[in-house]
Amino acid sequence: MGSDRLEAADDQVQMMSAAATARAQLLPRQLSDEEAALFAAVGTHRTVQPGELIFRRGELGRSMFIVESGQIQLEFGDGMPDKLIGPREFFGELVLFIGSHTRVANAVAATTADLCIVDQPTFEGLITAQPRLLAQFMRRSFSYLVASEQQLIQSLKRRNEDLMVTLDSLRQTRTQLSTAQRLVQTDELSGLCNRRGLYLFLEQLPEQRLPGTVLALLLVDLDRFKQINDRCGHLVGDQVLRAIAEEVQNAASSTDLPCRLGGDEFALLMQVTGEEELCARATQIIHAVRMLRFPTGSDSLGVSVSIGGSLCAEDADWAVWYSDADAALYEAKGRGGDGYEIVAGTAVAHEALRRAL
Repeated sequence: MGSDRLEAADDQVQMMSAAATARAQLLPRQLSDEEAALFAAVGTHRTVQPGELIFRRGELGRSMFIVESGQIQLEFGDGMPDKLIGPREFFGELVLFIGSHTRVANAVAATTADLCIVDQPTFEGLITAQPRLLAQFMRRSFSYLVASEQQLIQSLKRRNEDLMVTLDSLRQTRTQLSTAQRLVQTDELSGLCNRRGLYLFLEQLPEQRLPGTVLALLLVDLDRFKQINDRCGHLVGDQVLRAIAEEVQNAASSTDLPCRLGGDEFALLMQVTGEEELCARATQIIHAVRMLRFPTGSDSLGVSVSIGGSLCAEDADWAVWYSDADAALYEAKGRGGDGYEIVAGTAVAHEALRRAL
């Protein structure tokens, strides 16, 4: 790669940095403005048509791809849901860090798409020319790769129902329960905690509170689930529920409780630093579910969820927390779904008003 290309990239990055203002938190696979400008300046560009194969699972890869426009579908096979990625998101990046690497999925154009392609020699040159930006990009990429690997391990473990029940119960109850007790507290389909497990968790919650955090609740409801069952059958419906349960689980920390309340309704009870973190968790779930694809014969099925959330007053009970989050969920559903609504919570709002007076 010539020095003139690196200089041009450097100029573009400096211009983007000078004009940058406070930005929203990036999604895990999304480039910042500076990163996108840098790769666009040094990469090669390619337009693909719907259905066109970009690379095949099992072949050796030598380049990373960045979606500039359109959408790309990653097909993992082995019963795992496909994922749909869009503009400013990247894929195939592992080859830049370890050299030639066997692709773990098929990459197929879901729509007409413009791609930017960065090979390893070009990337090595950028490390010298733009170490700060490349360190930022690599740190976020490594975090995502580690999270993806952990998710894959969890998916493989959950194929064994007995082991899945044991792992979920140990994480969620953290008590020395018997096998029979764990089965009673675990939802058989999703592997998440059920209502019995939730009530036990609520009893033990005061002993597990983290300093500097507030309680928060997200209610996650699948959009148009009856239509999915009617159109695709209950087996596909069950697969969708398991996949959404996994994304709710992925959004939970070690001190949180993800659970299935029944039907297509899930809950995530959390200890967060405030409303900003609560919104970030809701955004994470919504975006992850949007990326899921389920094979249905000659077509693939995309799904979405609606989320209602609230901050929870310490002196209120589960019924109040649920009521506040459910009211927010009703608002999100009323806007057509595939989104979230967050409220402060009735008891929290009353306490803030009392202090103000």
